Amino acid sequence: MTRLERVMNELEKKDLRQMIVCDPDSIWYLTGVDVAPYERLFALLLQKDKEPVLFVNKLFFIPEDITYPLVWHTDSDDPVAQIASYVDPSRPLGIDKEWPARFLIPLMEALPSLQVQLSSDCVDDCRAIKDEEEKEKMRIASRINDLVISRAKDYVKVGMTEKQVAAFIDNEYLKEGCEGPSFTTIVSFGANAADPHHEPDDTVLKEGDCILFDIGCRKDRYCSDMTRTYFCGQPREEYAKIHDLVRSANEKAEAMIRPGIPICELDRAARELIRAAGYGEYFNHRLGHFIGQTDHEKGDVSETNTTLTKPGMIFSIEPGVYLPGRFGVRVEDLVLVTEDGCEVLNKIDKHYAIIG
Repeated sequence: MTRLERVMNELEKKDLRQMIVCDPDSIWYLTGVDVAPYERLFALLLQKDKEPVLFVNKLFFIPEDITYPLVWHTDSDDPVAQIASYVDPSRPLGIDKEWPARFLIPLMEALPSLQVQLSSDCVDDCRAIKDEEEKEKMRIASRINDLVISRAKDYVKVGMTEKQVAAFIDNEYLKEGCEGPSFTTIVSFGANAADPHHEPDDTVLKEGDCILFDIGCRKDRYCSDMTRTYFCGQPREEYAKIHDLVRSANEKAEAMIRPGIPICELDRAARELIRAAGYGEYFNHRLGHFIGQTDHEKGDVSETNTTLTKPGMIFSIEPGVYLPGRFGVRVEDLVLVTEDGCEVLNKIDKHYAIIG
């Protein structure tokens, strides 16, 4: 079954016969057309028993081998009116969560009887189940991540700044043929590691600091993401024990993964282990997120997500403990749900090491 057929089947389950898709990654996923539209309208109209129609500005290049009907417009045209002429106003229209109000509201004004329905899940749930080509691309991106973090371990030294190390990591991705990092590279020294989303600054590495790398690359459109935490010099006994605890929570959740497991149980297992050790209040985020063309795709690994795991899903497992003003540790892998278990995409050792 093609990707488009899978999406149309999902629409049918919601009793929808038409949908506007505007997320450029989703349009590429369904058509192979790669456009970054910025503020301009770019949309794919899906309709049951009809060919998809792509609405695109003449500013952008579309490959000649695209067989879908194209409706062109310029900056002086009204592309919403074009879409209105194709939509069946007597039937509900599924809308992508990404479609700006500046397009949706004029369409609703042009078609007052039109009912709209949020239907992004019809595409997002299909994107969450990776096909064989996607799996291999994500394996490659994770192998590059393993390689680059190994180089970063050897590179970082006392006296370097976080920005300096982050720039090194980003450059290594380019050397490996990546488009670049899949998100802002996180390098955190010492107390900065207690901020899960700290961005590299001019903090200088000193003896006794922890070193947290949260890094990922984008290779052939697909992303990797991984976190490892190390120590510059011998760690305090408490910090070493916390690192072992977080690693154990990561491994406990990963050992549970197989098809049919409620995702919330993975979060609960890791969280209960950390809570039992007395650090529950310092694990202040969900256990993980789904990933693919973007670092965070629809879907999370949280206490509230009762979705059952399915083969082809790829998501992160990233427990952490963060002591404000003192120390932080996170251990993160990407995992692929297989037919009978899971494949951990990151192979580099998760135990702490003394580096720098």
